[in-house]
Amino acid sequence: MADTSDTRTPAQIEADIKRRREMLAETLDEIGVRVHPKTIVGDAKAKVVSNVDHTLGRAYVQVNRVVSQVRASFVDDEGSPRLERVVPVALVAVGVVGLLVLGTRRRRG
Repeated sequence: MADTSDTRTPAQIEADIKRRREMLAETLDEIGVRVHPKTIVGDAKAKVVSNVDHTLGRAYVQVNRVVSQVRASFVDDEGSPRLERVVPVALVAVGVVGLLVLGTRRRRG
């Protein structure tokens, strides 16, 4: 059997009950804030923003890496352009633009 003897005074028991009621009230207030629709929406927005920031950061790093690789293929270690690679790419770009211009002129006519 449990020991039911209590050596506390009625005033101590009342103080313990008051303290526990205050703790429960504080806990209920916290729960109320956590389940409030504005809090839930705010938390969801913060999570989305965090994920978007993380995704954009990873995309930035990836794009930066690709740009660096492309730049390295067209520029030597000293920073001067590699003409053996730049000239063919420029010729292809001019050819594509020329074909696009000719294609649009034929449609108009």
